[in-house]
Formats: sequence, C-alpha cells, structure tokens
Amino acid sequence: MITVGIRHLSLAALAAASASLPATPASADDLISVQLGVATEYLGKGIAKSNEKPSVSGSIEIARGGFYANVFAASAELSQGADAEIVTSIGYRTTLAGFGVDAGIVNRELPGNRAGVDSNYTEFQTDLSRKFGAVSTRLRVNYTEDGYAATREAWWIELQGGVSLDRKTKLTVAVADRTADGGAEYMAWNVGAKRKLTDRIAVDLRWYDTDGHRFGDSYDGRLVGALTYSF
Repeated sequence: MITVGIRHLSLAALAAASASLPATPASADDLISVQLGVATEYLGKGIAKSNEKPSVSGSIEIARGGFYANVFAASAELSQGADAEIVTSIGYRTTLAGFGVDAGIVNRELPGNRAGVDSNYTEFQTDLSRKFGAVSTRLRVNYTEDGYAATREAWWIELQGGVSLDRKTKLTVAVADRTADGGAEYMAWNVGAKRKLTDRIAVDLRWYDTDGHRFGDSYDGRLVGALTYSF
C-alpha cells in the first residue's frame, strides 16, 4: 500500500512492534522476524478495510520452542471512523498426528473510532495444516464472543489450498464462511499467486470476492496487489 491518509500509522506500528520485543536480548533459540508491506488495498476476513485506498503494514514476531507472540498493524479507513487496525497475538505451534497445529489468542484494536463504538475485541483462533502430495491445505477456525462495533458472537471458518507452480511461485485458493450475531453474514473467497522476487521480497496478486454485495462496496470483488519485505 503506497500512500495513506492515516495519521502517523507508521509511528504507531513501530511503537507496537517495539512493545512486543523482550526486555533482554533474544537467546540463540529465539527467532525474531519482521515484515513490512505495501498493498493497493487492505482487506480483512474477505472485505475491504481501507476505503479503496492503498495501505501500509508492518509486523514483528518473536518465537521460541513453539510459542510465539506478534504484533501486526495496518492502515485502514472504516465507516465507524477507525484509521488503523492493530492485531496482537500469542500462541503455540506444533505438529500432531501429521497435522500442523497453530492455536492462539488474538486481540484486535481499531483506533480512531467514533465515541461509543466498541473497537477492541478478542478472538480465539486455531489453524490445522497438512500437505497431501503437491497440495498444501489449511483449515482456520476463528471465534469471538463479542466482536467489532455492534457484532456480538461471530465465527470465521476458512479452508485454503495451495500448490507450488515453481520454486518461487505458489498459487492458493481459499473459501470461507462468516456467521455473526448482530453483524453481516456472508461467504468469501480469494484466488491468487505469490512469487518471491528475492529471499526477502515477495509480490502477491489476488482476486477477492464475497456473496455479500448487498452489504456495501467493501464486500464487492476486487483485485489486490501487495509487496512485502521480510527480514
């Protein structure tokens, strides 16, 4: 995401990232990873969140022995006034009976909302992943008992499949179902390819769509391009 009409998001992202770092230097067993991104639009759970404007993002993660903690921040522009989304996660990754398991707790904060809007909520998320021949799969189950704004209990269940086209390019397809008490319910899907330009730089081109066009423009289909730098 290239330009943003968002107030000082890059400083907020850096502050959030710094807060997630340990007070003492990481040991040799720790793994710290950072990713910076720019995209033509920011999406979450299949819907547009930056009002058809480019967005910037950044994340930092520290992992050790299967446990991890990370902070992600992206510029946004939502109808309730939010100008960013900050996602903080803690969890554990392991392998069980041939499946990759990633179970975590996710806190979402959308600063800049109008007064009275519930802009902070917690989700519980589990990913199960496994490779079948050349095809990699992932099932994601995400649940919150009290979601954003007027949304209360909500579920997001997504199945993703991917196949490598060559050593640097991977094609993925995903379909998801969103159910919510007090919020929009819809099906969402996306298809696209991610290609590594270098060991650190990757580009992703993807089509997103939903069957919830009746809820507004943010649910319409759109082509999104993204560039990420990881280190």
